[in-house]
Amino acid sequence: MAPSKDILDEKPVKIDKWDSGALKNALDDGAKKVLLDIMGFKESHKLMNGRLFLCTVAIGFAMFALLWDYLYPFPQSRNVLLCCVISYFVLMGILTFYLTYVERGIFLVALEQDKARMEPDNKWTLQSSLRKYDDTYHLTVSFTDGKTQAERSTTISRCVANFFDDNGTFRFDLFQPVVRKLKEDLSSEKKMN
Repeated sequence: MAPSKDILDEKPVKIDKWDSGALKNALDDGAKKVLLDIMGFKESHKLMNGRLFLCTVAIGFAMFALLWDYLYPFPQSRNVLLCCVISYFVLMGILTFYLTYVERGIFLVALEQDKARMEPDNKWTLQSSLRKYDDTYHLTVSFTDGKTQAERSTTISRCVANFFDDNGTFRFDLFQPVVRKLKEDLSSEKKMN
């Protein structure tokens, strides 16, 4: 599938090349663009919705505590406040566990729909890391076959200077083939099996 003219004509992303967070976000956005906009996959929000649910429940406890304390000033609301504060911190612990062991740096879960819509969707997962003061970007692409649930993954580690020019402009034209190759490598393994 060829990239659309709109994607190629977009204004280039320019960032501070010494900001590792901005570097990682630009590369992550580029990888997302390849799978979603160019290859036409559909994004699944289930993983992020889990995080939002935990945060919403925690904020609900905080809001309930605030309202209860407003209606029944402190000495009367001590037990309710204590329960809400403990619940909030327990939920923050669960959220930390969720981010560390469930999300694990995953920034995209994309679904590849079967053209005939007879088979379950294949799942593509993108996970990345870029340590502070390091110039090596690690991108892991994982594939889960919708029919067999077989999982495969592949990882690349490249210097961020390969994808940014001296002015800090993201070179999507250099990054896109790398992501496509990772996807095609996993797709060709799928066809061999």
